[in-house]
Amino acid sequence: MTYETAQPERSAIDALPGIVVLDFGANWCGYCRAAEPLINEGLAGGQQVRHIKVEDGPGRPLGRSFRIKLWPTVVVLKDGQEVARVVRPVSSDEVRVALAQAGAA
Repeated sequence: MTYETAQPERSAIDALPGIVVLDFGANWCGYCRAAEPLINEGLAGGQQVRHIKVEDGPGRPLGRSFRIKLWPTVVVLKDGQEVARVVRPVSSDEVRVALAQAGAA
């Protein structure tokens, strides 16, 4: 799954019900490619969550609105509110713990 260049508006993200995982990064980013299997493994097997991969970079408003500094950054939202964040995960357990904070365990 690649990072999508088309970006949803922040208001649309804030209005999404349930648990949403925003995965900020770039397709050419080595850290992002290395973390992708860990993120996918961390998301697998739990409660159904919506996973949105968002291409980030200078001038990208959605990433700026979440104050993204490093890639990949995984932001877990519940009913539009941020409940957890994982920056450059090194294990799938980090993602599972973030999901658990949203009640998706």
